[in-house]
Amino acid sequence: MSQLRILHLSDSHLMDGGALHEGTVDTVAAYRFTLESFENAGPLDLVVVSGDVSDDGSPASYRIMRSLTADFATRHGAVAVYAMGNHDQRAGFREVLGDGHGDGGMPAVEHTAIVGTSHVAGYRIITLDSSVPGRTHGHVTGEQLTWLRSQLATHHGNGTVVVIHHPPVEPVTTLHQGIGLLNASEFADALAETDTVAILSGHYHHHLSDVLVAGSTSIPVIVTSGIVNSNDVLAKAGHERALAGSGGTLITVSSLPAEASSNQQGTAMARVRSLPLRFQLPVSISPPLVFDLDKALVDGISRKISATTAEREAAQRPIKNGHAFNNQRLQGRPTID
Repeated sequence: MSQLRILHLSDSHLMDGGALHEGTVDTVAAYRFTLESFENAGPLDLVVVSGDVSDDGSPASYRIMRSLTADFATRHGAVAVYAMGNHDQRAGFREVLGDGHGDGGMPAVEHTAIVGTSHVAGYRIITLDSSVPGRTHGHVTGEQLTWLRSQLATHHGNGTVVVIHHPPVEPVTTLHQGIGLLNASEFADALAETDTVAILSGHYHHHLSDVLVAGSTSIPVIVTSGIVNSNDVLAKAGHERALAGSGGTLITVSSLPAEASSNQQGTAMARVRSLPLRFQLPVSISPPLVFDLDKALVDGISRKISATTAEREAAQRPIKNGHAFNNQRLQGRPTID
């Protein structure tokens, strides 16, 4: 039985120069604390950071990420893979992390989505870029979907793990209702009848396991918690509340015996076990309560960051040349997501 052992992390929101996230959280210290908490995780094959690697988009913040993660991954026998999130900036990401798979190999153009592929322990790892420059919601461009279909047209080894920052499943907390992945159904269509065995996402800042129905199959979706803070899914109705939590998910993907490794349509299947772990950040890194926004504040922020009606409608229209709509950068956008 072939296994892929993964440490899935997300939403580190690293900042350069000792700046504090939301003026309260030392993001670099939080990331160090999280990696130290997973020191006894045992041997790993892959460390995935599924987006919002940086909060300020600075090359320095990506260099911190690369240094800390590479050191941890090397000690555990793993390789590291990174995906773009809505707070990441493509220029800084590309300068330091390349395509997220250890090499550059892509034009240094800000508007070009960053995608990549690795092969680890007999599995194919694909990262997508669901970021929309200047906006908080997610969208997978037509160009990416065409590329994804071409990659998945041929089955690979034991199967494929797809990493995308915005989860292709419904959010739980209030503020995330307007900032999800706009074309999740289109994304699902691209995965239908392929060898995709799991989807790894972040963005929600809390653990969540779900499935994405893609054609005749249901693909496990594993959303891991935020490093910078932990969204409280039991906050008062209408509120958005974040606590001094960090964490990640240990995942083991195991190939099934040949007689059970595909369904009637020939789609690859695997056993996916996830162990979500949350750690309380010490007060030296973060206050116990990061924020608790009441309904009025949540409504005001939602009006600024939620996808507009025009954006939602455009996301459902056929995409020409990979761009359904053009988004201007939103200045002074809130950074709590």
